[in-house]
Amino acid sequence: MIQRIPYSKILFLDIETVPQTDDWNLLSERTQALWEKKTAYQRNNNEISPEEFYHERAGIMAEFGKIVCISVGIVVKDSFIHIKSFYGHDEKKLLEDFNSMLIENFFKPDHILCAHNGKEFDFPYIARRMMINQIEIPAILQLFGKKPWEVQHLDTMELWKFGDYKNFTSLDLLANVFEIPTPKDDIDGSQVARVYYDENNVERIKDYCEKDVVTLINVFRKMRYDQPLQRKENKKKQKNPLIERIFYSIFFND
Repeated sequence: MIQRIPYSKILFLDIETVPQTDDWNLLSERTQALWEKKTAYQRNNNEISPEEFYHERAGIMAEFGKIVCISVGIVVKDSFIHIKSFYGHDEKKLLEDFNSMLIENFFKPDHILCAHNGKEFDFPYIARRMMINQIEIPAILQLFGKKPWEVQHLDTMELWKFGDYKNFTSLDLLANVFEIPTPKDDIDGSQVARVYYDENNVERIKDYCEKDVVTLINVFRKMRYDQPLQRKENKKKQKNPLIERIFYSIFFND
């Protein structure tokens, strides 16, 4: 029963990804050929060109995309939501910072990661990009050698399926059926690559990702028959490492 899991043990997250480049011609001939081969069926035997499909879909494949933002959220004392983001143009740096946070604060066997469609997208994507960047994958993201009940992952889309594994339900749709006001009032997932490459606006992507985490947490709360919470906004935009260390030590080491 998910009601038995203390909120203090759950880290909610969402990621935003983009193609590795916005210029098809910058890809090596080998990469172009491998992309064309991998996506042949999806492109319905060249009804869509490999280049056009690359701009549309490369971001969702870890072999051809990259992470530009990971936002995480926690429920504090069942009173409010706290959000932190790792984002920027340097994927390796943001993955290293995210990894350090997990290793230092989220290392116990009863800690859990939660995302929407996380088991098929967010968790494997993060792990693959860590491996590509030669960052050791933390225990909480590892699946090898674990029994099913030892896997430290929750997925709100899986919770909604109730065994109906052919069903895909978006986070936005779940927010709607649970009558959760969505804070997403700007871009959507299909526009992330454009905002990243055309506008060079990673802050805007970060804001969008954080709003998704707030929605994720409140959908999960509804699944537990709890009331939605508001996010506690940071009064200061600048980072304060001391405050963050104190916050994580209080929250994660209970």
